[in-house]
Amino acid sequence: MFDELPPGIDCENLLIELRGVCWGAADILRAYARGEQPPYGFERVLKVDNQSDGPVTAADLAVNSWLLKSFQEKFPLADWTIISEETAKGENLSGNSYGREWLWILDPLDGTKDFLQGTGEYAVHLALVRRNKPVLGIVLIPELEELWFGLIGLGAWSEDRLGRKREVTFSQRKKISELLLVSSKNHRDERLVELLKLMPIGGTKMIGSVGCKVVSILRGEADFYLSLSGKSAPKDWDMAAPEALLVAAGGKFTHANGNALTYNNKNFLQEGCLIASHGFSHNELSEKVLLGIKNLAPEFLV
Repeated sequence: MFDELPPGIDCENLLIELRGVCWGAADILRAYARGEQPPYGFERVLKVDNQSDGPVTAADLAVNSWLLKSFQEKFPLADWTIISEETAKGENLSGNSYGREWLWILDPLDGTKDFLQGTGEYAVHLALVRRNKPVLGIVLIPELEELWFGLIGLGAWSEDRLGRKREVTFSQRKKISELLLVSSKNHRDERLVELLKLMPIGGTKMIGSVGCKVVSILRGEADFYLSLSGKSAPKDWDMAAPEALLVAAGGKFTHANGNALTYNNKNFLQEGCLIASHGFSHNELSEKVLLGIKNLAPEFLV
């Protein structure tokens, strides 16, 4: 029984509707990725707008439109606010403008660079946040036909289009020297390279989207992920759904000093050093990362 939902929203019906919405988003993205005509009347040309904080494509905008329209049609009376990466860019984010108790945070296309590069390592993120904490997270990986659900306190699982479920299978690696890090391809940070020299680990996998990274932990293919703010910091829509998914599965997602992530704050920034892991060695891992950062960059705010 999952009752962490707004009044009048039934969990079973919510998940049924979200399945349809997500697979519709997958169809849009897969069509654009293959140069085919997208469904639902969206234009075929994959226009790309290279903005200061990264590229935005016609696929981003189409999925954004699809999600917002679908939420409005399927839940017209729901007492929640919806914010997405694409709509937030056009708004003044200096302060908390979304004061309602319930907030959906959406990323129509996480990993746009990977989408354009054709790696397949892109995802769609949907997170339901209550006040400042996520309670439900969904990560859709279109190219793998995987739809991951995480409900805090209830659990996490993935489904394919036929509804066949797959359980979480964390690895059993626990020693720091055995742990596998999942790292970014397009946001390589030299401080991370130096940090890992101070705490040798078992290896590194490089994957695109944050959602894809966290799912690799859920499959047991990797054990932890580090985010270090550089010239820019990740935003709520990068982290909310992956965090909810990982925590619902029994993993952990915190700042290096152990503080929890909070959402719907000023500018939606998730600054500092963030650590996501399967949880078995999270505290020890956090201590070693924190010590390493103090040695390398004592001024860095974790």
